[in-house]
Amino acid sequence: MSKMGKVLVAMSGGIDSTVTALMLHEQGYEVVGITMKTWDYAVSGGSKKETGCCNLDSFNDARQAAVDHGFPHYVFDIREEFGTGVINNFVEEYMAGRTPNPCVMCNTHIKWSALLKKADALGCDFIATGHYVKVREEQGRHVLSKARDLSKDQSYVLWGLGQDCLSRSIYPLGDLLKTEVRQLAADMGYVDLSKKAESYEICFVPDNDYRGFLKRQNPGLEAAVDGGDFVLSDGTKVGKHRGYPFYTIGQRKGLEIALGKPVFVTRIIPETNTVVLGPAEELKQASMLVSGLNMIKYADIQDGMKANTKIRYKDPGTESTLYWAGDKLAVHFDHQVNSIAPGQSAVIYEGDDVVAGGIIFSGI
Repeated sequence: MSKMGKVLVAMSGGIDSTVTALMLHEQGYEVVGITMKTWDYAVSGGSKKETGCCNLDSFNDARQAAVDHGFPHYVFDIREEFGTGVINNFVEEYMAGRTPNPCVMCNTHIKWSALLKKADALGCDFIATGHYVKVREEQGRHVLSKARDLSKDQSYVLWGLGQDCLSRSIYPLGDLLKTEVRQLAADMGYVDLSKKAESYEICFVPDNDYRGFLKRQNPGLEAAVDGGDFVLSDGTKVGKHRGYPFYTIGQRKGLEIALGKPVFVTRIIPETNTVVLGPAEELKQASMLVSGLNMIKYADIQDGMKANTKIRYKDPGTESTLYWAGDKLAVHFDHQVNSIAPGQSAVIYEGDDVVAGGIIFSGI
């Protein structure tokens, strides 16, 4: 057994996870690589059979890196769990008129659970991934915080990890810039990998066409929802749409309607297959409710706490004040924000630290 301990490293075959595994190997950890098979790409449809990082070539790349450096590598089949916990949720959320974040669901409920289970089975002390975040222990809690490279920071998609996961997680890339990671890959002899482009697609949605994916998952869906009403906020009908699941809050492009001025989706009403349109001003709200809170930095949030709250991945965040409203958290922004989308994640920060995260329930 290595003095540093035994670590299970999630390896997708991409540059970040490969460098993570090799860094830990060089540091003296006993590394075990694992690649998780999440989806049957051959049946996903679209013009490409495999998307994102988790395809057969990437599996082979991950295995080759392990072979090159003499540590074991396994493929772990979690398709059943992924289908139930991520894909079904993805479809159900759109059918409920909400906008899901499948990466958050996958990290929170599937990948880390599978990693911990496999780590225990293999006698590993730790798990590690190539995410750009940091974790530290402070006053008895394990605190998730932003990476040094803020352009790559992934703390927003990891807000759902519990203390049990964070206490055993290692994130070697948290203090590195992406340019430094690429240089490390090249220095380690993986020149082609160091130049590999990144994918930002949803891994199970070919061509990033979520509408097509929903149709394939729900045969007959398009016929069932086609022809609903586009309405204005006062109820005036202004046209017909293709079905409420195919629209998201804040959407402007692809509405296929001309009203003489720019309009956006401001609300989705699944019960009546109605999509509400309005000018940009109608997307602005000053408060929201957040459900399903996972506490990270503190065990609780005190009413009146000041924080910076993000409502989407690329959102820089907005200063806000927090209050409990029953079992939900009311977030009151210092100024109005655009396109609060139920189903998306709200992540609350104190400086670089993640205080808590949850799912946006509604704007208020």
